[in-house]
Amino acid sequence: MATTHLLTPPRLHLFSPSSAARLRASASLAHPLLHSRLRLAARPSPRPRRRAMSTTVRSSLIDPDGGALVEIVAAPDRRAALRAEAEQLPRVRMSLVDLQWAHVLAEGWASPLRGFMREDEYLQSLHFNCIRLPDGGGLVNMSLPIVLAIGDADKEQIGDKPDVALEGPDGGVVAILRSVEVYPHNKEERIARIWGTTAPGLPYVDEAIASAGNWLIGGDLEVLEPIKYNDGLDHYRLSPRQLRNEFDKRGADAVFAFQLRNPVHNGHALLMNDTRRRLLEMGYKNPILLLHPLGGFTKADDVPLPVRMEQHSKVLEDGVLDPETTIVSIFPSPMHYAGPTEVQWHAKARINAGANFYIVGRDPAGMGHPTEKRDLYNPDHGKKVLSMAPGLEKLNILPFKVAAYDTVAKEMAFFDPSRSQDFLFISGTKMRTFAKNGENPPDGFMCPGGWKVLVDYYNSLQAEEAVPAPAPV
Repeated sequence: MATTHLLTPPRLHLFSPSSAARLRASASLAHPLLHSRLRLAARPSPRPRRRAMSTTVRSSLIDPDGGALVEIVAAPDRRAALRAEAEQLPRVRMSLVDLQWAHVLAEGWASPLRGFMREDEYLQSLHFNCIRLPDGGGLVNMSLPIVLAIGDADKEQIGDKPDVALEGPDGGVVAILRSVEVYPHNKEERIARIWGTTAPGLPYVDEAIASAGNWLIGGDLEVLEPIKYNDGLDHYRLSPRQLRNEFDKRGADAVFAFQLRNPVHNGHALLMNDTRRRLLEMGYKNPILLLHPLGGFTKADDVPLPVRMEQHSKVLEDGVLDPETTIVSIFPSPMHYAGPTEVQWHAKARINAGANFYIVGRDPAGMGHPTEKRDLYNPDHGKKVLSMAPGLEKLNILPFKVAAYDTVAKEMAFFDPSRSQDFLFISGTKMRTFAKNGENPPDGFMCPGGWKVLVDYYNSLQAEEAVPAPAPV
């Protein structure tokens, strides 16, 4: 299908007005399709931070970076020939995290990238958080390098051969990397520039960089067939093209994306529902929520993806979010926990999926310092960086309003400083502690069905820990 390129409204000023098998595709996708196309030209909006554009918009879809989605999965009639070709090429084995990045590239989340970065792209990303389009086409945001590391033996095997076959963790051929370029992998520089520290204990560094090879290999990627994980959740891994088609089928005139890697509590739901209300007040007729949990690598103490997806299904089943105006889909990217640097990537990828509004909260993509008792990043810097980041001008940034548990109303509500004593802040750590100990949070913190999913998960962990190890033979 040909790409539909539609314009976006001018960027808005940063504003803040007063079990996996049961996860049903019908909860987020099966619904009456809306065929009307809405005109937004006369819609009032807050004063733009940047120069306004004169536009007429027919739906939520905005141009992907570079003007077209880069989709690099081979057509079915080419796959047999590619497999035969791969048999004659040197091979590089990818880790699971590498495979997740190949998935990101294959579907166009990182458009206009056509493969793992060559050195010039890597240096631009690492030092400028952007890459230049060819022929003076401007800049696009690219705050995280998407690279593939190889070892000395791989480099020697490749030699001066132009093309390389990439294997998945199971040894099957996933893709061919063409016109390759091999260059040094300075891990310390990469880590320092992305995270702002080289302190030990950074989860992504420990998982994907520390033991990686001393070389990076870039080139144009040709993926043999759509990447699947066969975990019962593949039908939720909608590509940017599929999401754009779905937004268009629903007649969305605005799409607001919510990035998360945690269970949804009623404070999150309050924020998402309030965002829809605000968009309706601005004159939009059919804003659609993209609830977009991160599906790649996460750190060990995060709730696993299948559990999160089941919890999200309960949020829809219990009516906390409206299935008719919500699309739940898995974002395949791994997680860096790199704060203001990473949040730019999260926003940029959603542009390529067609979202024109992005919700950003306190300390997005952040974490505690790995060796000190403090936040690794200033909690407010993520939203400030997004409001200024080169290459993200066409995206409207919607900052969180702070939500907490109102002990008087006995529900999650937006924090009121005039009666701060009435509010209880329940951190993710405290929430996990409640669930691990079998304690119930205050009524109104999370829908009962969603809470039960978490309690069952932590009970299963405790049951596994209680099983004695087999005696040595």
